[in-house]
Amino acid sequence: MSDYEFEQPGLGESTKKTSDPYQDDEKTVLEQLKERLTRKIERPEIEVEVPERKGVTVRFSPNITHHQMRAWRKKAGDSTKAGMDPLKFACEVIGQTCMAILVDGVPVTEDGNNVTFASDSILEWVGASRPIPDGIRSFYGVDPHIEAVAVTIMEKSGYGDDVEEVDPTTGS
Repeated sequence: MSDYEFEQPGLGESTKKTSDPYQDDEKTVLEQLKERLTRKIERPEIEVEVPERKGVTVRFSPNITHHQMRAWRKKAGDSTKAGMDPLKFACEVIGQTCMAILVDGVPVTEDGNNVTFASDSILEWVGASRPIPDGIRSFYGVDPHIEAVAVTIMEKSGYGDDVEEVDPTTGS
């Protein structure tokens, strides 16, 4: 993107460009900024296979806030003398972000609602009394898979993303 003119337009002045697809010649820089800042930022849901359960996937929302993370860490014992239990934390991430359980790509529903780890039928079928951590541990069956799924959700939520510095003299 080397087709920029590096003038400092004042607020309310139109910008000059030749190849920026995000820029609109009819809008001022201030209007463009307002438009971009008022758009809700939300990451798309993801689906992750359950390795030991053929055809079963789980849909998650990777839209995780700092407050949610802090609460999940606390529930996993982060502020205790023993420290945070990584498996309990992984179960919190999985359980709290689960949107649906799917079989062969079809969401499983019960009484018109998506089935999740908190659904009574799932708890009954896996022999658990509570969804986190017991239901999730029984559902996945292999503890390392639980941690791997939680890491995938966290990565898709943006934790661990690289943020690039921009060189203002080159426009990239």
